[in-house]
Amino acid sequence: MSDSDSSGVLSQRAGVGGLRLWLLLRLNRWLFTAAVLAIVFVVLVGASWLGLTPLRIIVARHNGTFWIFSAFIGAIITGTSIVVTINQLVLSQELGAIGDQRDRMQNAMDFRQDLEDSLEKEDVTPPEPAAFLYELVDGVEEEANDLEETVARDHGDEIQSKVADYVDDAVENAQVVKDDLEDAQFGTFDVIWNALNFNYSRKIYDARKIRADHGDDLSEDAEDELNEMIELLKFFGPAREHFKTLYFQWELINLSRALLYVSVPALAVMALLMMYIDGQALPGTTLGADNLVWVTSAGFVVGIAPFVVFIVYILRIATVAKRTLAMGPFILRESERDEDLG
Repeated sequence: MSDSDSSGVLSQRAGVGGLRLWLLLRLNRWLFTAAVLAIVFVVLVGASWLGLTPLRIIVARHNGTFWIFSAFIGAIITGTSIVVTINQLVLSQELGAIGDQRDRMQNAMDFRQDLEDSLEKEDVTPPEPAAFLYELVDGVEEEANDLEETVARDHGDEIQSKVADYVDDAVENAQVVKDDLEDAQFGTFDVIWNALNFNYSRKIYDARKIRADHGDDLSEDAEDELNEMIELLKFFGPAREHFKTLYFQWELINLSRALLYVSVPALAVMALLMMYIDGQALPGTTLGADNLVWVTSAGFVVGIAPFVVFIVYILRIATVAKRTLAMGPFILRESERDEDLG
């Protein structure tokens, strides 16, 4: 997410950037994998129609299938072992002595209690991540409306205009995120997607800017409301980072399982192609391409499947990590710079 986006809603971005985000973040990982493998398959088969040296001749003269697929055996075994081992090392950070676990539990409870003290209509925050974020965003929306009402009572048009613009942006962003969070379930990407869609960093900056520019003109009630707004927004950063960490661990587990599921069939296919396919196998053509081309291309696609699975999972994890590097009132990505930002 670009914390610099004024609306903070990634789903509304259009054009190449929106398509790129959809591919990197929203598209189902297995569908993404299938699409990449299908493209590779089409390219390999299509190359046989370009008038290049026929594959059957290459296989007959140089035992091409053996050299191609024997390399996959070692690559799949080594790559899968390394990735799974690294993932387990990352997940091992969750292990610890009972004192460490107790501190983590206490910190989590303290965070919840602090948030509950700040939320006017929520005595106990929900345990589910999606519902927890929903209540937090809902609290920000209510606080924004309270701020606008307070400023509208006894302030001039200039302050009212600035606060109204700020509140409109916050409420619009909050409503979009709340609508999407209603049916979100942790384990899918929906929770993290909506956490990325709420650009709390920009909202903290804008609120502090209003306070700095008009602090002398704000009433005590308005300043209190603005401070409460900032304090409530400050809860969103740690909450998002916590859920992001849990999601990364969840995805690493899914990645390890996916690689294990894909690697064994891939190894079996590689062995079959090495043992039973040579320059005399499967004579004839289908749709203008040698049958050996179809089989070898399919085998190559199966061989790179574990690598492609690894790529599509890491692409999403890396994209989320890049867009959430800074926590708090820091905006790393390109933004609409205000006049006072020299």
